[in-house]
Amino acid sequence: MSTRNILELFRLDGKVALVTGAASGLGAAIAIALAQAGAQVAVHGNRRPADETAATIGTSAVAFQSDLSTTTGAETLFNAAKQHFGHIDILINNAGTISRAPAEDTTLEDWQTVLQVNLTSVFQLSQLVARDIFRRKAAFCLSSSTGKIVNIASLLSFQGGIRVPAYASSKGGIAQLTKALANEWAPRGIQVNAIAPGYFATTNTEALQADETRNRQILERIPAARWGQPQDLAGSALFLCSPASDYVTGTVLTVDGGWMAR
Repeated sequence: MSTRNILELFRLDGKVALVTGAASGLGAAIAIALAQAGAQVAVHGNRRPADETAATIGTSAVAFQSDLSTTTGAETLFNAAKQHFGHIDILINNAGTISRAPAEDTTLEDWQTVLQVNLTSVFQLSQLVARDIFRRKAAFCLSSSTGKIVNIASLLSFQGGIRVPAYASSKGGIAQLTKALANEWAPRGIQVNAIAPGYFATTNTEALQADETRNRQILERIPAARWGQPQDLAGSALFLCSPASDYVTGTVLTVDGGWMAR
C-alpha cells in the first residue's frame, strides 16, 4: 500500500502543459491552475495574444500565437511550443469558436471554420503530442503513464442546441473523439478525457447574461442557481492532468452546476 500523501498526486512538477485558447476565460484559469501545481505552461492565443496570462503566471509560462482556423495552425503551435520547452506532457484543447445562425442559413465557410477550430485542430494537436510522447517513451524506455490530454467539450456534446449546428456537431464530435483516442492510447500511457462546462460567465456568454429573459431561464434550470466562474473549472482540469487521475480515461466530466441532472 502506498504511503504517498494524496495531495502529492495533484502536483505537476517537471511537467510541461500546452493550453490552447488561454488568453482569457476558461483557458486562462486552467493555465494558471496548472502552473500553480508546478507545471511549465505554454499559453496559446488564437486571434488574441495570451501575453497577459503568461505575465500573470510568471517565468514558468510562455505565450504563443497561432491561428487554429487554418489547417497548418496546430502544427505551427506545437512546433513552437516544443522548440521552446523540449516536449509536451499535458495538452488542454480549450480553444473554440461559435457561429450563431439558423441551420438553413449557415454558410459552408462558417461550418468549416467552426469544425476546424473546435474539432479538427483538436485531433491534429492530440496526434502531434501523442506521436512525440510515443517517441520519447521508446527512446527512454519509459513504462509509466507519461501523457494527459483534456478536451473541452460542452453541454451541446449531449444536447442539440438552437441556431448553432456547427458548434453542436463539433462538440458532439469532441465527446466521441475523446473516447476513441482513450481506447487507443490508454495502453500506451496517455489518458484522454474531456470536461463539459455548463453556463460560465465569460466574454463568450456576455450577450446571454445581458438578456434578462434568457438569463432568468438559464438560472432557473441550474440547480446551483448561478453562472459558473472560470476558476470553477480549474480543479477538474488539474485532477485530469495529474497522477490522481491515472486510472481515469475516456470520460466526459460535466461541470455545470447540476444542469444535466435537472
